[in-house]
Amino acid sequence: MTPSTVSRPAAAASTLARAHFAARLSFETDCADVHAAMNGDDGVAPDFVLLDVRGPGAYARAHVPGALNLPHPLITAERTASWPADTLFVVYCAGPHCNGADRAALKLAGLGRPVKVMIGGLAGWLDEGFTLDRA
Repeated sequence: MTPSTVSRPAAAASTLARAHFAARLSFETDCADVHAAMNGDDGVAPDFVLLDVRGPGAYARAHVPGALNLPHPLITAERTASWPADTLFVVYCAGPHCNGADRAALKLAGLGRPVKVMIGGLAGWLDEGFTLDRA
């Protein structure tokens, strides 16, 4: 029997798949986990800084509650110096069609800062049914 386009090429060995998905979770988090953490649903205070890395106009129109605005072009060592060196930053932008979160993550990682991208961005947040702070 000819394999389908799904099973061609074959799935990775379980050990490789485990390493791959574990690595992805160290680079990314999702909207539901951020929402739960921001609301204390897991019983602990948020242990990260949520950054909306879009421009100030977009942030002013609507953003994730509790997010701070630091547009990705403005991320520098000086701008992040007020946070301890081990602060985890979670970054997001408009959504999957936007690479601002990846640009921000790259800058933060280049500064030696721990960082994760909130996959889905603002679009994912809304898809989950969560509300935004609006001007």
